[in-house]
Amino acid sequence: MKSIVTSMVLASGLMIANSAMAVDMPEVAKKNNCTACHAIDHKVVGPAWMEVSKKYKGDAGAEAKLITKVSKGGAGNWGSMPMPANDPAGKKPEQMKQLVQFILGLAK
Repeated sequence: MKSIVTSMVLASGLMIANSAMAVDMPEVAKKNNCTACHAIDHKVVGPAWMEVSKKYKGDAGAEAKLITKVSKGGAGNWGSMPMPANDPAGKKPEQMKQLVQFILGLAK
């Protein structure tokens, strides 16, 4: 019985921790389902956004590169798992720009 209670408390704590991190995600990330594969501080399916931010820190062309990657998708930069296109028709350029600026702003 004690182990069941302990497990329930641990599971509740993890759910609260994940919810707290989701609050930090920009609304555009939630709206476009980015949180299914990405987190700010740890790898999920795709890389942690903090790692992406660190990788591109100081790269003058990073914003344009990442907007293209987020919009059209691709593979090879972070492993073999491909990233699906999120705006293949180019109808959400402002949302993609807002998301990329958030990601790049993580590494300070």
